[in-house]
Amino acid sequence: MSNLTTVTEFLLLGFSEVRELQILYFVGFLGIYLAALVGNLLVIILVVFDHHLHTPMYFFLMNLSILDLGSISVTVPKSMANSLLNTRSISYSGCVAQIFLFIYFAVVDFAFLTIMAYDRYIAICQPLHYETIMNRGACVQMAASAWISGIPISTMQTGNIFALPFCGGNKVDQFFCEIPQLLKITCNDAYLSEVVITSFLLFLGLSCFAFIIVSYVQIFKTVLRIPSEQGRNKAFSTCLPHLTVVSLLVCTATFAYVKPTSSSTSGLNVIVAVLYSVMPPVMNPAIYSMRNKEIKGALRKLTEGKLSKKNKISRFLP
Repeated sequence: MSNLTTVTEFLLLGFSEVRELQILYFVGFLGIYLAALVGNLLVIILVVFDHHLHTPMYFFLMNLSILDLGSISVTVPKSMANSLLNTRSISYSGCVAQIFLFIYFAVVDFAFLTIMAYDRYIAICQPLHYETIMNRGACVQMAASAWISGIPISTMQTGNIFALPFCGGNKVDQFFCEIPQLLKITCNDAYLSEVVITSFLLFLGLSCFAFIIVSYVQIFKTVLRIPSEQGRNKAFSTCLPHLTVVSLLVCTATFAYVKPTSSSTSGLNVIVAVLYSVMPPVMNPAIYSMRNKEIKGALRKLTEGKLSKKNKISRFLP
C-alpha cells in the first residue's frame, strides 16, 4: 500500500508532450467551446425575445441551455489553458470546485430533462388540462426546485470524495477532475468508496431515466392513436429531440461510471468523457432546433431584425 500523501495540487492528463499538438488541441477545443457558447446563447436569446416561444416547453429548454453553458465551462476552459500554458496542474481547491460544479450541473440537468418529459406527457396525453397543470407558478416552482436540488447532492458527494485520503499520488488520468479517476488514487478503501459514491449518482440518473421512459411509453401510445398523420408528425417532432438528448447523455455517462477504471485505457477514458461532458452542450441546440419550425422561425426573425425587444419576463409564461 502506498504511503498517505498530502495533496496540494493535481496533475491532469496531458494530451501530448509535443508543443504543436498542444496548440492544435487548444484550437480544436476552442472551436468546440465557441460552438457550444454560440448555440446555447442563440437558444436563450430566441426564447427570451420571441413571444411565440414563451411557453413551458421553451422555458425549460432555455434553462437547459443555461445549464449547458455552465457544464462545459467547468471542464473545457481549464484544459485549454493548461494546453496553451504547457502545464498539467490544477490546484486542490480548483479540483474541488470542478467536482462540485460538475455534479451540480449534472444533477440539475437530469432534473430538467425529467421535467421536460413530464411537460411533453401532459401536453400530449392530457392536452385539455395542460394550461391548468403547467401554469406559470407550477413552471417556476419546478424550475426553482431543479436548480436548488443540485446543491445538497453536490455538496454531499463532493465532501465524501475529498474526505478520502490520497495514497496513489496526485496524477488524474483525465483532462479534468473526474470522479472515477480521483477515486482511483485514494487509499485502500477506494473500491468501496467508488461503489458507494457512483451507485448513488447512478441511482439518481437512472431513476430520472426510468421516469422519462415511462412518460414516453404513454406519450407514444397516445401519439399512435392520433388519426392525422400531420398530428402524429408534429407530436413526434417535439418529443424525439428530447429523447435523443436523454439517451446520449445516459448511455455515455453510465458507461463512464460503470466500467472498471483499472482496466480501461487513457484514450478510451478521454473519448467517453468528451462524449458525456463536452458533446451534449454542443449538440443540444442543434438537436432541439433541427426539426423545430418555431425555433427556425424565431432564428429567421432574429437575422432579419424583427424580434421584439419589448418582451418582458413577466409575459414569459402563460
